[in-house]
Amino acid sequence: MLVIMTNVPPYPTAPTAFPTAPPPDPAGHAYHRLDRATGRHSWWRPVVGTVLLSLAYVVLMLLLLAITWGLGTALGAPELPDGGVDLGPLGNTAMDLVSIAIALPLVLLATLWPARRPVGTVTSVTGRLRIGWLGRCLLAGLLPILLLTVTSFLLPDDSGDTGAWVGWDSFLTALAVLAVLVPLQAAAEEYVFRGWLLQAAGAFVRSPWFAVIPQAVLFAAAHGWGTQWGFLGLLVNGLVAGLLTIRTGGLEAAIALHVLNNLLAFGASAAVVDGLSSDETAADAPWSLALTAIVTDLLYAAIVLWFVRRHRPQRLSAPSTPPTPPAPYAHPARTA
Repeated sequence: MLVIMTNVPPYPTAPTAFPTAPPPDPAGHAYHRLDRATGRHSWWRPVVGTVLLSLAYVVLMLLLLAITWGLGTALGAPELPDGGVDLGPLGNTAMDLVSIAIALPLVLLATLWPARRPVGTVTSVTGRLRIGWLGRCLLAGLLPILLLTVTSFLLPDDSGDTGAWVGWDSFLTALAVLAVLVPLQAAAEEYVFRGWLLQAAGAFVRSPWFAVIPQAVLFAAAHGWGTQWGFLGLLVNGLVAGLLTIRTGGLEAAIALHVLNNLLAFGASAAVVDGLSSDETAADAPWSLALTAIVTDLLYAAIVLWFVRRHRPQRLSAPSTPPTPPAPYAHPARTA
């Protein structure tokens, strides 16, 4: 006999859902907005990450100084007026480059936590370093860097000291060291300024300009205050590199420009006696050299943007797939 149950409590149509973090935005994000692409964004993550990154860098710097002092003491190196050890022009330059390069792993760690996103998201919207696109950006920089090199030699030297040739043995040795350390140093600066700081600002603002300007100012200030023209040249360089990073969806264009610029600068210094002993930076550039550097940056940007139109690198992150809603609960048939 069939019995119809009329007072059976209704079954839930879906399993009970517990409160979770908001799902990631399904839309693709520009590079400076990648902190919001995971659904884990909180206002405090970029702030705490910046503080921890700064503190960790200071600790590593102190450790590096202690290692350098111990190494120099063991080698019998003379003492500098500031209490450090003198490892020679090339040795001091190498330690300066290493002291900047150590910031690179710190940025990657800060991206893991407290940012809580894959480390590749600080490199590009694809989550990785795009080697092919990096090669094209290096190719794009050859003509502007050649222009900067030729113009630098033609510009008058206010000091009147052209410098003596250091010799092939010393030059090639220095060039080998610089070829290894300069790309690491340049990449570390890009990961800090065009990477972490650009995305930290982009976590709060949507406009690319409002994300790019703060890191460009900090980038110029980090090189010290030399001349007004030198500061302006560095500011323009930071703006160009930041905008190219957003327009191309990654750090490759900025890294390529920075590496080529620094290899030229350090290589030219290594070619003359005591050239690596100079403490001058791009911040000390006279107006003629600063204007040449600005034209070089703008020409590089124009060539990269032409490459962008031809090769179309990915500039937005892949849209996130929204979670699949649970299937409705099937009511079992009741018979007796």
